[in-house]
Amino acid sequence: MLASLRRVVRAGIAAVALSFAAAASAPAGADTTLTVGKASPTSDAIIPVNIGDELGIFKKHGLDLKIVDFGGGSRMVQGLVAGSIDIGDGAGTEMAFIAKGAPMLAVCQSTGPAPFLSVGVPWDSPVQKLEDLKGKVIGVSSAGSFSDWSGHQLARKFGWGDAGVKTVAIGGGTAPASAALRAHLVDAAIGNTSQFLAFEEAKEGRLIAPVSTFEGNVASGALYASNRLIASNPDAIRAFLAGWIETVGYMRAHKAETVKITAGINHFSESIMSREYDLTIGMHTKDCRFEPEAMAVLRRSFVEMKLTEDEPDMTKLYTEAYLPQ
Repeated sequence: MLASLRRVVRAGIAAVALSFAAAASAPAGADTTLTVGKASPTSDAIIPVNIGDELGIFKKHGLDLKIVDFGGGSRMVQGLVAGSIDIGDGAGTEMAFIAKGAPMLAVCQSTGPAPFLSVGVPWDSPVQKLEDLKGKVIGVSSAGSFSDWSGHQLARKFGWGDAGVKTVAIGGGTAPASAALRAHLVDAAIGNTSQFLAFEEAKEGRLIAPVSTFEGNVASGALYASNRLIASNPDAIRAFLAGWIETVGYMRAHKAETVKITAGINHFSESIMSREYDLTIGMHTKDCRFEPEAMAVLRRSFVEMKLTEDEPDMTKLYTEAYLPQ
């Protein structure tokens, strides 16, 4: 895992010279363009960027967003390292890449505990509860991702040890999880709660439990800025975070409108997204500030997942300098 992290960093640094000129951000002002990379195309923790963009909230803050979907957190980090994206919209566990030298910084804790992710199984699976997953193969988006950590956290929760389950990368989004479950390539998968609600309607899969039932208080979501953007256009980061916070406030106050927009983005029915909204809206932080307890859980997770050899100084991995005062 450590070697994999190093390869991600080295590959990105090698590519940055090629992509720097093309990806450089515009000067601050009304025409500022930011390329935002999403670790998952449909995660409720990540999708506020699409909602704010569709509502014109980021435009109001002087930003023109180019949104790119990635199939997992490590791929999103690779885009940040390579200089092809300015802002990363992903999971808290990706802060481990910063500890290994990735040229980026966490600038917002976007969500706390993660009901937006759940454990699901094939429709005809004999698994009925989390305890039945001991020794099973669980599909996750990518190695080192938040869903990967969640699988091993499940094993630790029930005292099975790190080898109590086996996680395999199947890619992010609905299609890979659906294909893996239908073909019984995995015994279970960790993915978006909404997709398992949809799988239940289609009798393709069943939702067992949200990961928030066994993970405790953890910073499940975070926003990242590339070091290049930090150096060249810090005002763009401030504008982006102001737009994000305003978007979350809108989502909290306008359920019907939020459900309609997310249904259009995720291509799930509004009835499914309404159930999802009720489960997940409370996870979004109101001010993006980093919670000490959640940071402590993340710090331990890096060692548990063998993402870092030792628990890092978390204060070097994030900053609140760009948040509204």
